[in-house]
This record gives sequence, C-alpha cells and structure tokens, in this order.
Amino acid sequence: MKIVKYLFFSVILFAFASCDIDDLADPNGSSIGGFSQNASKSEMQTLVTGIEDLTRQDFGFYYDVTAIIGREYWFFTGSDPRYTGEVLGKGASQLDNAGFYGTRPYQGRYRTIKNANVLINAVANSTQITNEEANAYLGFAKTLQAFELHLALNLQYTNGIRIDVTDPNNLGGFVDYDAALVAIQALLEEATVHLQGAGGSFPFTLSDAMAGFDDPSNFLKFNRGIAARIALYQGNKSEANKHLGDSFMDMAGDMNTGPARFYSTAGGDFANNLFRPLNQAEAIVAHPSFVTDMTANDFRALKVIQRSLDITLDGLTGDYDVNVFKSLSDFVPFIRNEELILISAEANVGTNSSAAIDAINAVRNANNIGDYTGGTSDTELMDEIMYQRRYSLFGEGHRWVDMRRWGRLGELPIDRPDDVVWELFPRPVSETN
Repeated sequence: MKIVKYLFFSVILFAFASCDIDDLADPNGSSIGGFSQNASKSEMQTLVTGIEDLTRQDFGFYYDVTAIIGREYWFFTGSDPRYTGEVLGKGASQLDNAGFYGTRPYQGRYRTIKNANVLINAVANSTQITNEEANAYLGFAKTLQAFELHLALNLQYTNGIRIDVTDPNNLGGFVDYDAALVAIQALLEEATVHLQGAGGSFPFTLSDAMAGFDDPSNFLKFNRGIAARIALYQGNKSEANKHLGDSFMDMAGDMNTGPARFYSTAGGDFANNLFRPLNQAEAIVAHPSFVTDMTANDFRALKVIQRSLDITLDGLTGDYDVNVFKSLSDFVPFIRNEELILISAEANVGTNSSAAIDAINAVRNANNIGDYTGGTSDTELMDEIMYQRRYSLFGEGHRWVDMRRWGRLGELPIDRPDDVVWELFPRPVSETN
C-alpha cells in the first residue's frame, strides 16, 4: 500500500508545532472536526495512514542530531555551519532553543501524537465500528503515541516533556524524566489491553514497511519490544526480560526483522532522506573512531564506505561515508530484532551471565566475529555490550542515549579542543512562551 493517497491529512496537521495547535483548512475540503462526528472506517483509514506518514516527518533530524552528538558521524554541509558548530559544541557556542536541530525533531513527534489523538477521539464518537475494531484503532494509536513520546524524551532528558496534550487549549504540564518513562510505559500497557481485545485482524491497512506487524497479535509484539526498551531505560531488568518474552525477539532470526517506516520515490510520496549518495561534497561522514575501533572482519564495517578522497570541514576530517541506508526507498526501522537481543544481553547482566553471553554471541556470530571470549564480570560484560550496541545500532539514534544512561558521556571523543558533548537539548522556545 502506498501512503501517498492519504498524505493530505498530514498537511492538515502540519501546523501542529510541538504542542501549539493552529487551525489549518484542509485543501481537499475536509476538516479535522469532521473526523469526530461519527467517522467511517474510510475516514479512520485516512487517520491511520496520516499517523504512519507523520512518524517519518522531521525524523531525519532526530537521527542526525543524536548521531552527531553521540560522535557516530558528522554532517558536512556548506549550507548550515550549525551541524559542525553548535551541535558539536564548537568554541563557546551553545545549543539554541529556537534552532531547527532541536525544535523540528521534537515538534515532529508531537504532530504524530496529536494525529493519534484525533483518531482516538474519532473512535470514541463513532457508531460505525465494533468494540473489537475500536480496540484495534486504540491499540495502534496509543502504541505509536508512546513511541513518539519516548523519542521526544530522549531529546529533552531531564527537562521532561508534556504527556497530556489531548486538549490543545488546556495542555498538561511538563513531567520529569522518570515520571515520563512511567507514563510512557503505562500508555503501552493501555495499548496492550486494547490489542488483546482487537480480534484477529486490523480493520485498517498499514504500509508494506509494517508487513508482519499488521495484525493485532503481531503489532502487540512491536508494542512489547518498545516496552522492553523503556524498562531498560528505567533500569528495570526483570521487566525488560518479561516484555522481551512477549515481543518478536528471536535469537536465531534475522537481525533486521521489525516494524518500520515506509519510504518511496513514487510521485508525491516521501523518500528516505537519511540516504545520501557517496563521495559528495555534502556528506554524512563516519566518525574516524568507528573504523579504528572495529573488530577485524566485522560485517558491520559495511555500514560505512571509504571515500575516494578524504573530506575536511571546520577542522574535522573523515574518509568514510555513512552507508546505513542504501537507497531513497529503504525502510527505516522503529525497532529491530538485533536491538531486542542486545536488550536481553544487558537485562541479564548481574543475574544471569550465561544468558547475557548467549545473547552477545547471537549478535557476534550474526556479524562474523565469533563467540565472546572475554571476562564474565558485570563490568566486562557491559563493556562488550557497549561495543555491540555501538556497531549494531550505528546511526539509529542509540549511542548518545546509551552513553548518557550508562553515565559514560565523558568517554565520547572530543575532536577539537573546546567541543562539548551535550547532555540534552534545551526546551524548545515554543514550549517556553
């Protein structure tokens, strides 16, 4: 299924900057209010597809800024010096609370959340669907709301975020990091109850990127995978293991299995803007340490490609282009089997080192570097997991968050004397008025 035919609804919601809602007429003649008045399944399909579309909007900024601060790669562009300036803390620079690099990935997440709230409201006011169908819509909407909230929280960290944005005229206050994680986990549990009561199939269609996760039981496995990630962030290893048991984790399975965002070069659709052609003057350049720190013969070396010539900008020099996404049509995962296995490894450190090593070995062998032969202390196992997460999840928005939650931001490389590894983004200016 192509998303393009439903993109008009994303235009309606494109004015949803952060939590501030502006009215915008639908160029196709509909209105947001119309979806709350006994919406049909066809209208709800528009909402569902709009949610899928919005998970892609401004998402490239999220991957870029988290990767740059996490010293996974640099973005070399002559059109905007902030990528090698403010985002890397060059000199005396500070992150700007009105800077696009912080506001757009944050606001993009709330556009999805608000679209999901429109769907939730439509479900509550429709007589054209069964209880099972209502549960399907609600389970879908709340799962993706929780996912988007956790990305916004990753950016804001101890600043906290708004959880309750249901009423744009009466927004909920900011909650701190720990409380936000609790609220996100609770939202995932609400979605779980809905999905368990949603019957055997969805009353709506999802994109091809969601193949295998496009019915209630399998979408629930996606939900449980996210719950495992949040539990790990909370330091609750037993809960992480519990959720993994209900997820799609498969130690012997394809590492890339998982639900994803749809991208396409079809007319009017949205191409993968994380893909960049190789050997260009404007380039996504791997941090040199990615190559120098890598184990010999690691298949993950294919995530970067050596340039024909080194490239230098703003006192930084690299010779490898990032090659994580290889075309404009590549899907971008929400979460992959490889991450779930690594969550299992980390969740078992301290209680079951054998299980932790089994998970480590599943990832190592999938990437051609053989079984783990190092020490079995908690510290040694965590060092190994840090390495595996760095290479398995390279360029997928994890390293900065991981190093921060492990208290190891100080171990990230500083490339110029006055550079800074930021701990969080400032609260967007739209949220401080």
